[in-house]
Amino acid sequence: MISVINISKEFGGESLFANFTFNINPKERIGLAGNNGTGKTTLLRIIMSETEPDTGEVVIPRDITLGYLPQEKKINSRANVLDETLRAFDFLEKLKKKLKNIQSEIEIRNDYGSRLYHRLLEEQSGIMEQLRLAEPEKLRGNAEKILTGLGFDPDDFQKPVSQLSFGWQMRVELAKLLLLNPDLLMLDEPTNHLDIESIQWLEDFLATYSGTVLMVSHDRTLLDHLTTRTIEISNGKLYDYKVPYSQYIRLREERLEQQIAAFNNQQRQIRQIEYFIERFRYKSTKARQVQSRVKHLEKMEKIEVEEVNNEAIHFTFPPAPHSGKITVSGKSVSKHYGEVEVLDAIDFEILKGEKIAFVGRNGEGKTTLARIIARQVSHQGKLNMGYHVVTGYYSQDQWEMLDPSKTVFETLDDVAVGEIRKKLQTILGSFLFQGEDINKKVKVLSGGEKSRLALAKLLLTPSNLLLLDEPTNHLDILSKDILKNALLQYNGTLIIVSHDRDFLQGLTTRLYEFRNKKIKEFRGDIFDFLEKRKIDNLAELEHKNSRQKKNKGAGSKQKWEQKKEKERRIRKTENAIAKLEEKIAQMESRLKAVNEKLSNPEKYKDEIKSGALYVQHDSIAKEIEDHLGEWEVQHGKLEDLQNE
Repeated sequence: MISVINISKEFGGESLFANFTFNINPKERIGLAGNNGTGKTTLLRIIMSETEPDTGEVVIPRDITLGYLPQEKKINSRANVLDETLRAFDFLEKLKKKLKNIQSEIEIRNDYGSRLYHRLLEEQSGIMEQLRLAEPEKLRGNAEKILTGLGFDPDDFQKPVSQLSFGWQMRVELAKLLLLNPDLLMLDEPTNHLDIESIQWLEDFLATYSGTVLMVSHDRTLLDHLTTRTIEISNGKLYDYKVPYSQYIRLREERLEQQIAAFNNQQRQIRQIEYFIERFRYKSTKARQVQSRVKHLEKMEKIEVEEVNNEAIHFTFPPAPHSGKITVSGKSVSKHYGEVEVLDAIDFEILKGEKIAFVGRNGEGKTTLARIIARQVSHQGKLNMGYHVVTGYYSQDQWEMLDPSKTVFETLDDVAVGEIRKKLQTILGSFLFQGEDINKKVKVLSGGEKSRLALAKLLLTPSNLLLLDEPTNHLDILSKDILKNALLQYNGTLIIVSHDRDFLQGLTTRLYEFRNKKIKEFRGDIFDFLEKRKIDNLAELEHKNSRQKKNKGAGSKQKWEQKKEKERRIRKTENAIAKLEEKIAQMESRLKAVNEKLSNPEKYKDEIKSGALYVQHDSIAKEIEDHLGEWEVQHGKLEDLQNE
């Protein structure tokens, strides 16, 4: 479908990556992996033609459409949410005008055999097909479905986009892309501004997406559930793995182990050759052997061990000071922002040493309750903090509260007291601020660096209640793993707001779900909770169907079940087709290799003479033919299912 050929890119005279070549095939689900700064976003921008490569090219067929969601985008819109989403199809009006002009010209022409007349007919046919595929009559309904999946309520559809937070504005941009349904959908950290429910919806949507998906994400669960291929950028090189993220990590470790073993073997061989050369250099009887080994050494292709960037924050929280049995409790806690009620008379109790997760859709009050417990906002009702409770609070916008005029070192030095001041450089080093980095002004730091600095401040005052609101934003997967390990070792009480399913797994033992201004307790792990929510949603849907049955007559539930069964069979058939296509591609590569040998009889005369290559050729060709037959059967099945 799309070919990336030999592309290279430099910044400031330093090579970011060089000679990248790979293909992007129809319906693939590709995860783009690599540490921050390795060039993942640059690669996406090059494919999107927003950045020019220094060498090489990206070949995209004319009929292929692209869609790209960057991590951040400046959004200026006076439209409401629904109208802005539908603006994704503004180009349809231009197409309609163009079609009208073409049709008018065709009507007045009588040169039916001319090349120009045929070109007009082809252009007319192409535009009509584009309009048909866009299904204009369904656009509004599809837009509403996608917006609902991404967390918008119907009441939100008429809200001006300009009044939304940046995170919700980015959801509108994502909705526009999904509605457009491009052949290649490129997403750069799409879950940054989504809650768990919206992430799950997006995961399900992309699993059955008709086009190809190329994604950068630090959400390991999303990558594992969705991707079938992982392309890694490391030290300016590209590595292509036909597996999801977790399997790629294992294979990468094996690759590095093999690389080190090969390097050590070669070094041992080099030492032996050098020893022979040095020992017999001046012996005339060994001159020929010495010269042979010198040439061998010169021609030897040196194995290099890939430099692995394992930089990640590394720390442990200080021991929690002693506190009472109950850390915090609330009775009839409520919160209003003007006329908007966020929390309505909720009760809760959190005990010493518990690790609790606040989960639910954005805007349901998770951050508000965290801020109430941290004494950041006023409230109604009773909130009781336990005996000797010392709170450490990390908010979503904690890094924005840092003084931009101060240096990294001054930011910590201003709040450090006593003996800990002597350890500031060590603490900063644990958060990757080393050497001259500690003298950088906060205003020049990236979002990730500011987040790390804000986390470092938490270490300066030992606390027995940690309140963390989305602490993994801007952290890469390795740093998230280290933060999670530090929290597992922490012996105080933890309250964490997070949408990262992999990060929460095994970290908390109790959850509070925020929904409709209330909270509901759930005992268990995040994936137990999500499974229960899925079952509850199914029961709720069945209950809804039951009510409709009374009003509309029998058959609704049966139709819904038939629809779900049809969707399941379509997904199963599409998966079978994808697997067959992958097998056929592999066998065609093998057949090509055999053909190349057969076309080089001088080099492979023994294999050709013995007939082994001909047997191999016929066997592979037969396999391809059998698989193509099965592929046709499955495609016929799919068409029948879709037309039912």
